[in-house]
Amino acid sequence: MRAAVILGLGCSLKNLKPFQTDRTIDWRSGLPASSDQVDIIVLLGGDGTIHRHLSQLVKLALPVLVVPAGSGNDFARALGLRSVRDSLVAWRSFCARPYNVRAIDLGIIKPLGDTGGARAQPAPSSNSVLGTQHYFCSVAGVGLDSEVSRRANTLPRWLRGHGGYALTLAPTIFRFAPLTIKILARNQAGDWIVRSDQPTILTAFGNTAIYGGGMKIAPRARMDDGQLDVCVIASVNPFKLACMFPTVYFGRHLQIREVDYFQVARLRVETETPLEIYADGEYVCRTPAEVSVEPGALKVLTP
Repeated sequence: MRAAVILGLGCSLKNLKPFQTDRTIDWRSGLPASSDQVDIIVLLGGDGTIHRHLSQLVKLALPVLVVPAGSGNDFARALGLRSVRDSLVAWRSFCARPYNVRAIDLGIIKPLGDTGGARAQPAPSSNSVLGTQHYFCSVAGVGLDSEVSRRANTLPRWLRGHGGYALTLAPTIFRFAPLTIKILARNQAGDWIVRSDQPTILTAFGNTAIYGGGMKIAPRARMDDGQLDVCVIASVNPFKLACMFPTVYFGRHLQIREVDYFQVARLRVETETPLEIYADGEYVCRTPAEVSVEPGALKVLTP
């Protein structure tokens, strides 16, 4: 068997040692040029590393084993890979009998307008197709969570991996002003209908349930149902919002009156002024944008 290895920030070939017990496997570093050069891709890193390589991984259509080794490992957690040991179990199962390969959906974000603005923006992620669409594997969002992601990304890597998102969230709640965000969804006739248009704290689009270090923002999300789970938190008193967020870790925020939750396969997000959209903790583009699902876009190994 031939395996290609992607090493995320802070990872080295030493991290690969537990997976190299079988000397018959041909290991090579970096993504191959075509799918006929290797049989599987082993990715050591976090959500940002996965996010940056999604377009190439989709194009290669090879099974991917994620080894959680980043500051944020929400996607690996969603796959049931909570530790290196879990990934090693999945790897050994695949080597013995490759039946633990699962095809999952990916989200796609397509900017619809001018993404410029007065404030300098982070460089967009490189997982674009023809420079216009961007894949994401876990959760995308606009509003408070984008601001928190932007601030958290300035923290030292070790702090981001030890509660950095939660630490950044607490002070941001009391400084963030609600923004008018319009969400339009396609009905069965193909027409765009307004699903939400109100002052909003955040809007999250979930392919998986978890983001921000374990917060179940979209607790009903499944990675193979061809749907995005949309969570909209309307304008709410900052003190009530601060009390609300601990419930998100358990997915209990759906019971709160200011929370709207629904599923769509395709939507548009529009705002009065361009706002940043983050996905998998990385800056992608600014509104307006279209968000959709590509069913079965990525093959992954599960325990």
